[in-house]
Amino acid sequence: MTPRNESPDSLSCPSVLLVSDDAEFARSVVARWQVERHVPEITLATSDVWNPTSAASYDLVIIGLVSHGLSSILTTFSTLPGKPALCVTENENEFAALRSEYPHLLVVSRQQGWTSTLILVANEALRRVEALGRAHRAERMAMESQNHAVLGRYMLEMRPNINNALTSVLGNADLLLLEPAHTIKETRDQIQTIHTMILRLHEIMQRFSSLDSEMRAGEKLSQTETANPAQGLIRKF
Repeated sequence: MTPRNESPDSLSCPSVLLVSDDAEFARSVVARWQVERHVPEITLATSDVWNPTSAASYDLVIIGLVSHGLSSILTTFSTLPGKPALCVTENENEFAALRSEYPHLLVVSRQQGWTSTLILVANEALRRVEALGRAHRAERMAMESQNHAVLGRYMLEMRPNINNALTSVLGNADLLLLEPAHTIKETRDQIQTIHTMILRLHEIMQRFSSLDSEMRAGEKLSQTETANPAQGLIRKF
């Protein structure tokens, strides 16, 4: 069983690991899922190739009928907080015992219509995983936006100091270039390079200032339209 190697931000279909030593059980689950509108990526594995480390790379793990090592498999999820796991059991007594020993485990009893119940519970678990993933991505993007905003504010605050420094260096470069007799050709070439680079930096700072002005004007316009929605509609139509 090879672990899936995907980015947390992957937008591919959900992944399900189905662990069972009963081939008929696996076929029943896969066949029932294929009649659904959305079918996840399903990987089949038997208990003898079960690898606890690979479980973390799947969105959902379903444990079916295994010949040995069920407790060892279920114990794995105590070290994976938040990882949804679903177990199918044969009888009511085992159902109650599993719910008691593993309170975070989703348990389905293998009775009449059990495949429909299994798919229903599994799809709900996958929806929760997807919602949690979206929330984490939104939180990460908000954090990145906040960091960019802090950097932008710092640049705005430092802009006068940067412009002053650029003006000073540019002025000294101009003075040196006005006195070619006091410098050798190689030095003049280096000064000319410095002069050119300073002009480029100055142009970048001017563009930054222009962008800041545009953003402020857009923000002011947005506030005006929010305060006067009727006027905004008149402008649009």
